[in-house]
Amino acid sequence: MLTVRQRLFALLTLCLALLVAPALPARAAGDAAARNPVVFVHGYNADPGVWGSLREDLRADGYADSELFSFGYDTHQSVNEVLSGRLAAYVDEVRRQTGAARVDLVAHSFGSLVTRWYVKFGGGAPYVERWVSLAGPNRGTSTAWACALWDQACRDMTPGSYVVKNLNSGDETPGTVRYSTFWSNCDEVINPDDSVPLTGAANTPVGCLKHNDLLGDDPTSAGVRAFLRS
Repeated sequence: MLTVRQRLFALLTLCLALLVAPALPARAAGDAAARNPVVFVHGYNADPGVWGSLREDLRADGYADSELFSFGYDTHQSVNEVLSGRLAAYVDEVRRQTGAARVDLVAHSFGSLVTRWYVKFGGGAPYVERWVSLAGPNRGTSTAWACALWDQACRDMTPGSYVVKNLNSGDETPGTVRYSTFWSNCDEVINPDDSVPLTGAANTPVGCLKHNDLLGDDPTSAGVRAFLRS
């Protein structure tokens, strides 16, 4: 038979358990609410499927599929006249669906120019907390001259183009957005290699990787995910 003291101790333990138990889901919900949805923006001649590896890594980190979005678009159109506006509408829809005030943008290659234009000139700065560029032609790439004659997107990627010139005029990393780039020193598509880093961004060299290899590289993925957590 339990003594009075033992009964009181058991009752006190039960009360404490009831008080603490409801708090655990509340904290988990708070953590999820503090995490922004991620919008992936692929590069030239690509599609949303390129993000499979990074999406899988983010899911392993605790992201739900409902927090991961991939913007698909025609990569042969103009950055400033067409694509940044379509991205703006897509981000607005993501925010409506999730209830999030802001998103994090992760772009590869040509997608870096589309996302930068949206942030700098398309009204996106208040709605973006973090911006990530993997192998982006942020200062242009000479390889784009190979298709510039017939393709608007290629013209936008050439060094000194209207898009590149305007994006790099004044503040390269405007607003309260936090910027990060990842670049290879032997990228066969981005020439020169140091076209990727931006003044005011956290610029991370990833070693000698081919242009598309950044998408599946484990250390690059770890760097991106650390930046999204920061």
